[in-house]
Amino acid sequence: MSRQYFLAFDLGAESGRAVLGTLENEIISIRELHRFPNAPLSLFGHLHWNIFNLFEDIKKGMKICASEITARLESLAVDTWGVDFGLLAGDGSILGLPYAYRDPRNVQAMKKFLAIFPKERIYELTGIQFMPFNSLFQLYALVIDNSPFLKSATDLLFMPDLFTYLLTGVKTTEATIASTSQLYNPRQGSWNEELFSALGISRSIMQSPLRPGTVVASILPAVSQETGLGDVPAVATAGHDTGSAVAAVPALGKNWAYISSGTWSLMGIESPQPLITPRTLQLNFTNEGGMAGTTRFLKNVTGLWLVQQCRKKWSSDRPLSYEEMRTMAASATPFKAMIDPDAPDFLNPPDMPAAIQNFCRKTGQPVPSTPGEILRCAIESLTLKYRMVLEELRQVSPHPIEKIHIIGGGSQHITLCQFTADATSLPVITGPVEATAIGNIMGQALALGYVRSLEEIRAIIAHSSELQTYEPRETTAWQAAYDRFKTIVDK
Repeated sequence: MSRQYFLAFDLGAESGRAVLGTLENEIISIRELHRFPNAPLSLFGHLHWNIFNLFEDIKKGMKICASEITARLESLAVDTWGVDFGLLAGDGSILGLPYAYRDPRNVQAMKKFLAIFPKERIYELTGIQFMPFNSLFQLYALVIDNSPFLKSATDLLFMPDLFTYLLTGVKTTEATIASTSQLYNPRQGSWNEELFSALGISRSIMQSPLRPGTVVASILPAVSQETGLGDVPAVATAGHDTGSAVAAVPALGKNWAYISSGTWSLMGIESPQPLITPRTLQLNFTNEGGMAGTTRFLKNVTGLWLVQQCRKKWSSDRPLSYEEMRTMAASATPFKAMIDPDAPDFLNPPDMPAAIQNFCRKTGQPVPSTPGEILRCAIESLTLKYRMVLEELRQVSPHPIEKIHIIGGGSQHITLCQFTADATSLPVITGPVEATAIGNIMGQALALGYVRSLEEIRAIIAHSSELQTYEPRETTAWQAAYDRFKTIVDK
């Protein structure tokens, strides 16, 4: 096999990266070319994404790529977090800065929409987990606010599609990102007219969803000239970052679960079709699109956001390394107190350590006092939540779950991975760390015909990656802790 080069832009809630992928002799390798910060802007009491700064950094990554490789670049693609979107006017201009999903207006919008439209019917139509930041409720927040932008909008583009539009001038929507919105019918592969009617918004603002692994168009001549990258096609890869990440799970067969671990933890199984039943509604599972027509049946759990926000609070004087934090947590007393990571208390508090302490106080537990105790409380609680989600998955999964794959940045967190094995009594296989970027790149390779199937993608990734296995150890103590944890979550 000859050597091919691909450029992936992976944008997360804290940072973005430009990653160069090389596919040669059925081995995928990657190299980070450019990393840049991504933080929401606080404007007039609301949170927005600075998409224009992000686009400048995307172009900077393209310039670096052009300067570092002399061979032809096969393609490029963008993946991002889910649910957020931008609006376009009839002349193609962008109407304002997109809202960030942690904006506080969404909580009330969700409550108000559920008061006029049955929750059970929404789930039957979409199979999506109920969370206040879903696109459905973000749109209703605009309706409630009588937004002039919404009145002027002719097109809605989700975040990866918005950047693809800025690169190519072509308006598209890729199916995995569409599936996160709670506006999309996964059984029919189309938008839900019934929900748009309830919103009072024309469905004409939506684009017809594309399968992941579709060539969109060449980048605009002006972008090509500015970056020096030449005539390169942009691909609609799995535009939702978790869609790309799950495509990179190096697993064989089907008796496994995954945790895509980062700011959020996305825990679930892969299914050939959506699993939409009264029980999956009761358990609040979601059905999102995956590569090659698969369904990512999962639950969205607060992830390392807890640790990241503690680090941010404690690093005002000196940046605190994650290794220092790991050492601090390891030396703290086990199971002193527990939190529910998905409690509203932790969505976006101004002081995460104080929020953790306050939760323990109001639930009648010993209050962790040192940074090590607070961190250990957060990490243990997160892994106990994984155990809870695993037990729920087993109630509805069509196949057994015999191991867990942890992919993404959290796979480097040794304590988290070992605790997950201990809490679930299952072997945990970690890697690849850069699952999202690798999945993005392999989606491009699929679009251009260099690979033929999801199975081939996973085989290439498996023998290109260094994987590590964590076996369960202290399972008895974790069982007792889990019994306590269930009482805390139920309060």
